[in-house]
Amino acid sequence: MPLSSGPLGPFPAGADPEEYDRLRRRVLWSMPSGLYIVGSRAGDRRNGMTCNWVTQLGFDPKFLGVSVENDAVTHELISEGRAFVMNIIDREDRAIIRKFTKPVDVDVEARTLNGFPFHDGVSGAPVLDQAVAYVDCTLHESADVGSHTLFIGEIVDAGFQKDEDTPVLRMEDTRMSYGG
Repeated sequence: MPLSSGPLGPFPAGADPEEYDRLRRRVLWSMPSGLYIVGSRAGDRRNGMTCNWVTQLGFDPKFLGVSVENDAVTHELISEGRAFVMNIIDREDRAIIRKFTKPVDVDVEARTLNGFPFHDGVSGAPVLDQAVAYVDCTLHESADVGSHTLFIGEIVDAGFQKDEDTPVLRMEDTRMSYGG
């Protein structure tokens, strides 16, 4: 789907599309959200991607949703590998987030993604060793949401790798913004 060059509607009656689009973006950016690294794998290919559109979707069974841009490497790997891991990052490790905004350099022998050690989770997707915690999922289903796909994963494993009280990274801890 090609991206529009101007603001996308709908717009309230009488609203200036440009002004309303700026307002809508500011409101959406003000929503609190975490900032994670989503691990994915298909065969021997692995990736880690910075992501903030992640949320729990259900209790029974336990589902986690992650929205991924359609042309992202992670989209391809989740679609093919049918699994993903949400790596929850320590607030003090915020600098590593920028290292996962582009496809990663994987060293399978050294077991690193962009130089950061990982191990494969139950699903086979990569779990960063320095993540505070992780949620490992197998793909239950996906939904087309325009420029992105909402991947719904059933949680097959989860755990803490650091103290449970470790403060975790949130979007507002960085100068990054994505959305709107």
